[in-house]
Amino acid sequence: MTSQLVALCFDANDPLRLARCWAGVLGWEMANDPHDGIALLPSDDTGFRIRFLPTQEKKTGPNQAHFDLTSTSLDDQQQTVARSLKLGARHIDIGQRPEEGHVVLADPEGNEFCVCEPGNTFLADCGFIGALACDGSQEVGYFWSEALGWPLVWDQDQETAIRSPHGGPKITWGGPPVAPKNGKNRLHFDIAPPVHGDQQAEVERLISLGATRIDIGQRGVSWVVMADPDGNEFCVLTPR
Repeated sequence: MTSQLVALCFDANDPLRLARCWAGVLGWEMANDPHDGIALLPSDDTGFRIRFLPTQEKKTGPNQAHFDLTSTSLDDQQQTVARSLKLGARHIDIGQRPEEGHVVLADPEGNEFCVCEPGNTFLADCGFIGALACDGSQEVGYFWSEALGWPLVWDQDQETAIRSPHGGPKITWGGPPVAPKNGKNRLHFDIAPPVHGDQQAEVERLISLGATRIDIGQRGVSWVVMADPDGNEFCVLTPR
């Protein structure tokens, strides 16, 4: 038994504003979230929703993960950038070189994302969300491959990538050097066993793969908070 990736969750100071921005960028529909946030429902083969959950904590430093959005042409790339800027994004400098074809932006709360140039061969068969690009070790790529049952589609020079057998975005990890973790991540995964699965059995399986149970102050909740081998938080929900 493996878990399914249910959602990618953003901590947000203003969940509604952030959800409206990303709904406009991605062309996804908004829906109410059962835990006081806002959800976006995929309109393509992405396979998971995006949740925006309220927090009082401000963003500090670069995120551990960001979206790489694809482009079919230079005009398409420019349209995505223009649409994002109109929705509240801004250009940022993270040290990218002028000759690099991707455009680096940040959403209204500073969450980084890239609009890739057309002809990106690594993302050639992916949809608009080409990848969730993560800072992380080879070990954590192996962990998530086993946790989700997604095969490795790249494993070279300690860089790894996985992808659902059903398609959708790749999840990539860049290998060393991995930036030191500084507090709780702004983004995290929600995963869940299948409808007839067992949450506790899945937690034990994930521990056997290298995860740990952690306490981030949660009390009286139905989900289990864990950390992957790199220390990145994720939640194991009840079966669904």
